Amino acid sequence: MKRLLLVFITVIFIQSCENKKVEHSPHRENWGKRTVNKVLLDSLINGQTYLSVYSQIYSQTEHRVHNLTATVSIRNINTNDTIYIGKATYYDTHGEAIRTYFDKPIYVAPMETVEIVIDEFDEEGGTGANFLFNWKIKPNSNAPYFESVMISTSGQQGISFTTQGKNMN
Repeated sequence: MKRLLLVFITVIFIQSCENKKVEHSPHRENWGKRTVNKVLLDSLINGQTYLSVYSQIYSQTEHRVHNLTATVSIRNINTNDTIYIGKATYYDTHGEAIRTYFDKPIYVAPMETVEIVIDEFDEEGGTGANFLFNWKIKPNSNAPYFESVMISTSGQQGISFTTQGKNMN
């Protein structure tokens, strides 16, 4: 009986130590509440921004990587004008689209920030992940500002860094 109990406890312990894949959990942001229900005016200026995002970084050699949590900030730096983000697509290292966070225009109010979080356990993006954002603004408004903060901690060690978007216009 003791032997059976020991085997059972060992199996439970081994299973609890397995490295299980955690599915991507979407950020709490409810994009549906931000969807623009009206037809956007033709007078708005179109733009596109590229943002590099690192899901993983190399450590010591090209064969060892560390996973990172990435927080992608979409910032409206206008004090009076709303901006519209038409599409946010996340790509992996090989340029393959992983997911589109929204493909109907959403609004970002003046001086507001909305975020997308890529979980540390979401390895799909790899070492060369990136976003492509399509947006619209009123003439004479500032373009949206896109920034990403990547972070990882283990024990008392940590790493963090930022990237900024590059306008494609």
